Amino acid sequence: MYHFFVEPDQIEEERITILGEDVNHIGNVLRMKPGEKVLISAEGEMDRLCGIEEIRRDEVICRILEVRKENNELPARIHLYQGLPKSDKMELIIQKAVELGAYRIVPVSTKNTVVKLDAKKAESKVKRWNAIALAAAKQSKRSVIPEVAPVISFGQALEEVKGFDLKLIPYENADGMAKTRELMGKAAPGQDIAVFIGPEGGFDPGEIEKAKDAGTEPVTLGKRILRTETAGLCILSALMMQLDDC
Repeated sequence: MYHFFVEPDQIEEERITILGEDVNHIGNVLRMKPGEKVLISAEGEMDRLCGIEEIRRDEVICRILEVRKENNELPARIHLYQGLPKSDKMELIIQKAVELGAYRIVPVSTKNTVVKLDAKKAESKVKRWNAIALAAAKQSKRSVIPEVAPVISFGQALEEVKGFDLKLIPYENADGMAKTRELMGKAAPGQDIAVFIGPEGGFDPGEIEKAKDAGTEPVTLGKRILRTETAGLCILSALMMQLDDC
C-alpha cells in the first residue's frame, strides 16, 4: 500500500485532500485509480487508511476509511548527530536511520571531517537529504518525516543537546559492554536521546573530552571497529529494541 504525507489542515472530518508533487505521482506515475487504498500520515495526527475518491489535475480527494489508534513511531525522540562522511555515505545513513526510527538527523562537521561544504553546496545537499528521508519515511510507514537539519559544528551540537535526557557517543576506548547495556537501559518513553557518530577518522580525543564535560556518555559497540556508516545504525538498532515495546 502506498503511503503519503499531508499537512494537518488538509484533513477534514471524512476526507483528506492530497496536494503538491504527490498528485502527479499518484495519477501519472503510479497510475492509481479511484477505489484504491492509501495510507496517509500528518505531523501530530493519527495515521489514516483512505480510499481514493477522485483524482483531479491539482489534487487527490480521499475518503477516510479507518483512523489507526497507534502510529509507527518510537516512544522516544532519537536525534542522530552524524559526523559528515565522504562520498555518498550520508545518503545510506539517512535512509537506514529513518527506517530504524530516528526522529531527526543532524550532519556535524568535526575536527576529522574530510568533507568541506560551502553554503551553496550544503543547502543543495540538505535538500537532497530531506528528499531521501521523505522517501524512506514513506517506504517504512513512518508516521512523521524525520528532519535532516543543516550542517552544524561539533560545538554547536553539544550546545543543542544540553537539555536532553540521554546522550551517547560510541568511542573505542570506552568501558566494556556492561556499561553500554546499563546506559542503553536508561532509554525510556518521552525522552530526547542524542547519539553522536564520528566521521571516518573518528572523534578527536579533545572532542571526546568536551562531550564528556557536557554530560555525554562514551559507550563501546563491541570489540570490532565499525565504519561510520555502520556505527550509527548499530546503536539505533539497539535503542529501537530497547524502546519499541514500551
